[in-house]
Amino acid sequence: MSTRFDNIIHNLDTLHAGSYFGTVTGVQGLFIEVSGISSALTIGDRCRVHTTYGKKVPCELVSFKGDKLLLMPYGSLEGIGLGCRVDVENSAPVIYPHSEWLGRIVNAFGEAIDGKGPLPLGNKPYFIKNSPPPAQFRDRVKGKVDLGVKSVNTFLTVCKGQRMGIFAGSGVGKSTLMSNIARHTNSDISIIGLIGERGREAKEFVEDVLGEEGLSKSVLVLATSDESALMRRQAAYTTMAIAEYFRDENKNVLCMMDSITRFAMAQREISLSIGEPPASKGYTPSVFAELPKLLERAGPGSGNGTITGLFTVLVDGDDHNEPIADAVRSILDGHIVLDRSIAERGRYPAVNILRSLSRTMPDCDTPEEAELVMKARKYIATYEDMAELIRLGAYKKGSNAEVDEAMFYYPMIEDFLSQTKEQKVTLSECYQLLKEILDTPYVPPIRS
Repeated sequence: MSTRFDNIIHNLDTLHAGSYFGTVTGVQGLFIEVSGISSALTIGDRCRVHTTYGKKVPCELVSFKGDKLLLMPYGSLEGIGLGCRVDVENSAPVIYPHSEWLGRIVNAFGEAIDGKGPLPLGNKPYFIKNSPPPAQFRDRVKGKVDLGVKSVNTFLTVCKGQRMGIFAGSGVGKSTLMSNIARHTNSDISIIGLIGERGREAKEFVEDVLGEEGLSKSVLVLATSDESALMRRQAAYTTMAIAEYFRDENKNVLCMMDSITRFAMAQREISLSIGEPPASKGYTPSVFAELPKLLERAGPGSGNGTITGLFTVLVDGDDHNEPIADAVRSILDGHIVLDRSIAERGRYPAVNILRSLSRTMPDCDTPEEAELVMKARKYIATYEDMAELIRLGAYKKGSNAEVDEAMFYYPMIEDFLSQTKEQKVTLSECYQLLKEILDTPYVPPIRS
């Protein structure tokens, strides 16, 4: 009861003296045409349309047509007709995060959707479309984040404030890898955005992946695939805004978003609707303009807090050079590539070590750790170069000493890279296990 009363007082404090309204003069496609609003509105401002069913549909101003406004609804167009009243929202598109949001599930507006009552509101507003801290005032990336996954912890070490992409085609294990990380990470706070995903996965993610312990230090932002493009796009912005609040509280935040591709698709849907021409594979120029605005918000802040970003990218047709994958890879600080051929032979997570990269890893590893990883990567690369000949039986042992040595260590390294969903391996354990493998004595074959 006290939370509801505090929220009412908070909303009263933010009200303005005047209000503006107009009427619906047309509906075409996804657009609502509105006239009669004399206030100075700008792109991104909010309105609410009164439907004939007595509901209020939130909308966003996306374009102008002469002296008329073109709105796009966050919900369904049903019940909206000519003459319906349109109220202008006086408040800016902001949310008021609070530390008690931990353990809760919210929608793109920052409203509770988990049936546990209203959310308490914080004192400071956070703009949904915020700007990242000025580059010259941001701290450097430093210190490692333990993600609990062997292949990532050792070969693709992630540092606090780093931004990594998880790239894969459909069904190769992006969401599974992200769920493993969400369960096993040692970050202070996890902010998880499920953007345009299957509705049935939300409850499974909460109950089977996070559990009570994981959810207690997480905030889940949910926008399913059946929701409007505006809701799916805004869910990504809201996820970042909540992460920024906890970063400003000097917490080390792990912000995970599944997926950036769905965000790009939502932006494309909005852009095409307002007449923006497609540029590359149907994606409009505004898609490529919005990607860095969203992704750059992750990273170190100007204080002690950080946002470490993990963003999944659905690669269209397993083409890792398609427009969205290429654009995201150029913005982020590294990429984890999941390979379908590796998944098909039963090794999960199906991380392709040779095609993956962590740009901040060299500055975070000690010389001993760097030497260990370099040695293991060399064995993997040597074996993969000769893999076809080895599988066909065309390679004869003793022909090449480096290949013979790689053939000895490769199966053990592959076994090391394999991991179940329930298994958690800390950073120190990862390096110790890899060291034990590479310290195994190798006996060269006797040449005939």
